[in-house]
Formats: sequence, C-alpha cells, structure tokens
Amino acid sequence: MTAPIPGTAPSGPDTARPPSAADPVLDMRSIGKSFPGVKALSDVTLQVRRGEVHALCGENGAGKSTLMKVLSGVHPHGSYEGEIRYAGEVCRFRDIRASERRGIVIIHQELALVPQLSIAENIFLGHEPARRGVVDRRQILRRTAELLRRVGLDERPQTRVADIGVSKQQLVEIAKALAKDVGLLILDEPTAALNDEDSAHLLDLIRGLRDQGITSIIISHKLNEIAEIADSVTVLRDGRTVETLDLADPGTTEERIIRSMVGRSLENRFPDRTPCAVPPSHSPALEIRDWTVGHPVDHHRKVVDRASLQVHRGEIVGIAGLMGAGRTELAMSVFGRSYGRYLGGTVLRDGGEARTRTVPEAVAAGIAYVTEDRKHYGLDLQDTVSRNISLASLPRLARRRVVDAHQERQVAEEFRRTMNIRTSTVFEQVGRLSGGNQQKVVLSKWILAGPDVLILDEPTRGVDVGAKYEIYTVIDRLAAEGKAVLLISSELPELLGMCDRVYTMAAGRITGEATRAEADQELLMRYMTRDRTASPPPSPSPEAAGATATAPAPAGPTAAPQHGAPDEGPSR
Repeated sequence: MTAPIPGTAPSGPDTARPPSAADPVLDMRSIGKSFPGVKALSDVTLQVRRGEVHALCGENGAGKSTLMKVLSGVHPHGSYEGEIRYAGEVCRFRDIRASERRGIVIIHQELALVPQLSIAENIFLGHEPARRGVVDRRQILRRTAELLRRVGLDERPQTRVADIGVSKQQLVEIAKALAKDVGLLILDEPTAALNDEDSAHLLDLIRGLRDQGITSIIISHKLNEIAEIADSVTVLRDGRTVETLDLADPGTTEERIIRSMVGRSLENRFPDRTPCAVPPSHSPALEIRDWTVGHPVDHHRKVVDRASLQVHRGEIVGIAGLMGAGRTELAMSVFGRSYGRYLGGTVLRDGGEARTRTVPEAVAAGIAYVTEDRKHYGLDLQDTVSRNISLASLPRLARRRVVDAHQERQVAEEFRRTMNIRTSTVFEQVGRLSGGNQQKVVLSKWILAGPDVLILDEPTRGVDVGAKYEIYTVIDRLAAEGKAVLLISSELPELLGMCDRVYTMAAGRITGEATRAEADQELLMRYMTRDRTASPPPSPSPEAAGATATAPAPAGPTAAPQHGAPDEGPSR
C-alpha cells in the first residue's frame, strides 16, 4: 500500500516499549454525561500514562466514543460532569479547536476529509500557513511532503483525497494530526475499514509515533490488534469503568477482556451451524457467470473481470480479498448499483436468468444487499428505527397506498425482540443507536423484504464481540431457513468460522475457492495474493464443498442486456 515508515519499530508484542511509571498525562475523573432519556456515562475514570498506547474497549453503546468526545471538546465543558486533567492542568474545552490547541487530536471512525480537495489542502484546512496575509502554498506543499514521508504515504500532496483509498485516507488523517503538533492522539476504530495488510501498516505507524513520545488512545473491537499494539486497556460497560488491565500481565488474555466487556464468558466465537430445513435443489439459488465491470474513469481498466460463483440454498459462501480486490464492486453491481460500468455477464436465480440492472429489479429477483457502509447507504439516520426497518417493504405494509402505522409498529416491535435491538422504543432516531444495533436494523430491513439471497458486505464491521455473535446467530438462522448467503469480510477468522466455502478475489478476478474443511488463513492469503494473470484453480464440486445441493458445471455464459450508467459506490 505504502512505503515503509522510517524509524518505526518492527511489529510484534516483544518489541512493545513499556509505558512510563510516572504520573498519568491524562486523568479523567468521575465523568458523567446524559442525553435526553439516556445516561451515557456514569462516574467514569480513565488514566493514561505518557508515551503509552492505551486501548479503550467495550460493547457498542458502552460509552467509549462519548467519553472521547468529552475529552476532545465535541461535548463541551458544562455539558458533562467530572474533571479532566491533561499534562497536569485542568481542561475545560469549549470546542474541538480548544482541545487541538492543547495537542489533543481525535480521528473519528467517519473520516473528516473533503474528497474534492487535495491531500495538502485537507491537512492544513483551517490553519493554512501564510506570508503577509496570503496563503503560502509553497510551504503547504513542502510541509505536506514531509508529513507524508513521516506517515509512510507515497502520494503527491496535490492528489485529490477522492482518488485514494480508505487506508490511505486514514494516514492523511494522522498527517493532519501531526501538523497540529499532537501530543495525545485518539483513534476511533482506526482499522475497522482496513484489511489485514493495511491494518498492520497503520499499527506500525502507531508504534513509530509512540517511539517519538506521542501518547495514543485507541478504540477498537479487534482484540488481537489490541494485544499486539497496546500497553494497557480500560474496559467500559454500560457507561461505567469496569477495570484497567496491563497487557504485559500474562493474566490479561482475550477471554479476560471479553468477560469484562460483556459481563459473561463467550466460550465460542461462532455458533454451531444449524442444518438447513429446505430440501436441496438442482440449481444454485444464485449463480454469477463471467461478471465484468469497468472502472468509472479509466475505460481500459476492469474492476471486476469475468467473475463467476455459485451459492446454494442453505449455504453461507464467503468472499475474501485485499483492498481493491473488487469484492464490493461485484456485490453492488449485482444488486444494481455499480462502482463502475457494466460490461458483461449474467446473473441467474434458481437456474433462470435474472435482470438486476437496478435496485428494484434486484429486489424483485429476490436479492438483498446489506452494504458495508450502513450510515451512508443502509440507513436514514434521521428517521426512526421503525421506519428504517420497513423501508424496503412499504408496499406490503400499505393500505390504499397509505402505510398502516399500526402494522408497521407491530413489525418493528417483533424485530426489536427477535434481533435484540437495544432501544427503549422503535420510534427512537436510528442515528442515536450504537453501531451494532444499527447493523441489526439494516439486517431487519432486508429480512422483512423476504429475499432468497442475501449479500452481506462486512456485516460485523465496527461491531463488538457480543453483538458479533448475535449477528452470526442471525446469519446461521437465515441459512437454516434456506436462504443463500454471500458473506464478504476482511476478517479471515470470520469467513473460516461461518462459511461452507470461500472464494478469493484479487484485482477483480476470482482467484481461488476452498471448502470449509480445507480452508485456513494461509491458503486464503495465498489465493488472495495471486497474480491476476494466473488462472484460478478448479472449483470444487458442491458435494466436496458440503453444499446443500448438487449442481452441474455451469454452461457457457449467455448474453446479458447492457446496463445503463449505474451509480458509483465505494471501492474495495
């Protein structure tokens, strides 16, 4: 992805520098924060030592992000209870600029970059260096080049942010923080949208910053990364501090952290698979043949190149790939919203050709797509839980073209119960829910629509371990009911724990396929890093894959009608 980071330590727990035993550089005491009808934080205490990487863990809704918003001035002094001391001084930040002037910088999970501006313009936006009252563009470019070298990002300062991927945008955000002379860097789910390779690069960068004396607080649900990078971890549950653990202590295991987070032990990370109740069929529920999608700008480049795959009823089939492999482009184009231009290929449902050039056509064909970006594509954050659940099924809930409000509420209440959506009322604004509960609302919306095929794109991104297990249970139940599930994930353990078969993609092509019995992380990574010119290995038969049905080898592709110019979507 990027050039090596100068001066960074090699990865691994053995290289972690122990934190100083001096007084904490940050001391938050008795922090309380309320919203209308909700007590988000109650008597929270957090102490962070100078120069350490301190992890903050907890289930969705535990109060982690709220606590960091209190610290950074997003929630200003006077709107919360308690005291904040940083570098020995009491802090009463009225806004985020006040905290940044003290060297406290927060990088939110939703990156605060302007896509149409250049990297340099984003880094210095709002604090541009000037000479004689005129913005000094030469100095901006020079300082940006220095910052990009410091974070190991091999891009020109003039490059538009819209033209680089999410992983590189994360590095731009860190460069922005360094430009503000950061002393305490707060990162909220920094690797949630990154694959393993890009996550490792970012963790290396954080190690390098630690070696330069910069203190970091990381909010993350990825316990393996916390064990690798952090010196200590504070666990929150239900808006309260549970405990702070030293990660150098042999007793601080992942199981110990999980027990503190959820208040119980999770013996298994994945549910046992439930047998499918639907008899096997001869044809796959979903078959994609030679699916090809062109890049929206570079007409000589294909983002999906002759991809073919099958999913039978009762199967959970995974797609693995590195950033830019084309997984999301494949999913969105099949669902009628492509990142690029449709060039060819066929979608079949139960053996018959299906037209999916638009979202309504895909829904009519019995296909649902749970997007990787729930906040932009999956939910109306300003509307209620009830209305978001019903959005894809409004005609079924209408009488004489008017939505039956009573029936809509009944349906939403049923999903709140069966999906364990944690909200006091289905009329609560969905934007106020935690990430895990928002994801359950998106799943509820598409389950209510009654599809036969569900394409799930990163369904547990940014979700805590407890909520992950609940979502896995829902996915298993859907497969047991005879749904065909296509699961896209950047977490290889998730694919190995949930899927009957896993396809791999690289540079837009299917590069391999492995059954549950033969797949492991090493095999999948080998397939994911194959040269795009290499021929993919022969696909195992459905019998070898443990599929629920027997299917013949696919016949040659049939011609598909040319799609119109589809909407653009995120690139993976």
